Order: sequence, then C-alpha cells, then structure tokens
Amino acid sequence: MVQVSVCAAEDLERTEVLELYGAVGWTAYTEAPEVLIRALGGSHRLVVARREGHLVGLARSISDGATVVHVQDVLVHPDEQRTGLGRRLMDELFAGYEGVRQRLLLTDDEDGQRAFYEALGFVAAHDHRPPLRSFVRFD
Repeated sequence: MVQVSVCAAEDLERTEVLELYGAVGWTAYTEAPEVLIRALGGSHRLVVARREGHLVGLARSISDGATVVHVQDVLVHPDEQRTGLGRRLMDELFAGYEGVRQRLLLTDDEDGQRAFYEALGFVAAHDHRPPLRSFVRFD
C-alpha cells in the first residue's frame, strides 16, 4: 500500500528525488539538481507518497499560509498514475490550508492534466466567472 505523509525536505534523499522527477520527464529540474533541492527546501508544505519505502509521488506548495497557496509541483511515478494517488497527494497538501481562499497552479496545456485538476475543483482562469486574467513571466 502507498503511504502519503507530510515530509521535511531534509528527509528526502537527493537520488530518489532526481529519480522521481526524471521518471515523469521533468528534465528542467533534473538538469539543475542543486536548484531543485533548494526549491524543495523552500517549499511551504511538502507531501510525499512511498510504496515500500520508495518515493513514488510528491506534491509541494508555496504559500503565505493565510490567503494564498500556489501548488508548485505534483508528481506521480508513471507506474502509480491513474490510481488515485495524485488526488491523495493534493488532499493531504490542502489539509494544511483550511480557510485559504486562493488556490493557484500553473501547468502544461494537456487534456489529461486539465481533467485531473478540474476533478479537484480547479477552473482554468479564462473559464472562471467572473472572468479572471492570469499573468506569467519566465526569465
């Protein structure tokens, strides 16, 4: 059975983190492992999933803890996808944010991801009523 729990970044092994990010194809993170490890350490909340001790999922957020939370990463190993694990990770992540009204995330424009996040109650900014506008800048 997969165990889902809140975790401190320092409790994660660098190699297992890189293996998980690599397994889902997030090479922008694995090409700069020092930056990834620093980012994990700067997360407001970090939730992991383990099967028999092996890291198979991770979700992390950035937040002020009161008014806004940004979901930065949600990863589920390909062997564990479509099992409900992504939802479990998100449920545990948001368990620390009762009362926080703004829950944001930025993701790739893929139908599968859209369906996943819509099933969790998220709405694409351009579909929200009243209309919302979102901005992003990549340097």
